[in-house]
Amino acid sequence: QQAESIRAVVGNATAGADAALIDALPKLEIVSSFSVGLDKVDLTKCKEKGVRVTNTPDVLTDDVADLAIGLILAVLRRICECDKYVRRGAWKLGDFKLTTKFSGKRIGIIGLGRIGLAVAQRAEAFDCPISYHSRSKKANTNYTYYNSVVELASNSDILVIACALTPETTHIVNREVLDALGPKGVLINIGRGPHVDEAELVSALVEGRLGGAGLDVFEKEPEVPEQLFGL
Repeated sequence: QQAESIRAVVGNATAGADAALIDALPKLEIVSSFSVGLDKVDLTKCKEKGVRVTNTPDVLTDDVADLAIGLILAVLRRICECDKYVRRGAWKLGDFKLTTKFSGKRIGIIGLGRIGLAVAQRAEAFDCPISYHSRSKKANTNYTYYNSVVELASNSDILVIACALTPETTHIVNREVLDALGPKGVLINIGRGPHVDEAELVSALVEGRLGGAGLDVFEKEPEVPEQLFGL
């Protein structure tokens, strides 16, 4: 009933403005998202209608990069498993299995934007060599560039997803990429859930074709594959 009077839409990482909503608001002037990604906004329709689009591109850069490092450490050192081990008193029966260090691991980053670069800078403090894949090779960086995600995964111990979600990056991590990362490799997703073919990820983890995964997001939130809880 108020469609004729609405001039602005405010969204976030989970709600934005699709083509139907934009068409339904004839006086819409601006769509503002208080998140980094714009995957919930139909940018093509906004351009067609002359609707301005804004976001908050640097508001969570440090927070997300910090989380990426936290997830890497949690997976490699099995911190969550160790916590459960201690809480149930299993340490009285024997030592926890050996884990692996983060220092020196080869880090591959999909998307060397603000967040990807912040992850790289933090990983360098652990003496990790950095490589990346993006739409084009970045100037002013000495990091190794790979033209394909498969090639990047083949040369990484840890693969971090830090790119924007677009039709081109949906399922950018598929079975081929996971197999290239291998049984000792670790996948970290701090981007968007649909970046990963979740069914293939579950299969790779269950079958032991992938060493581990640290996930901040899931493909069909709030749904999470039941198999992941048993790993």
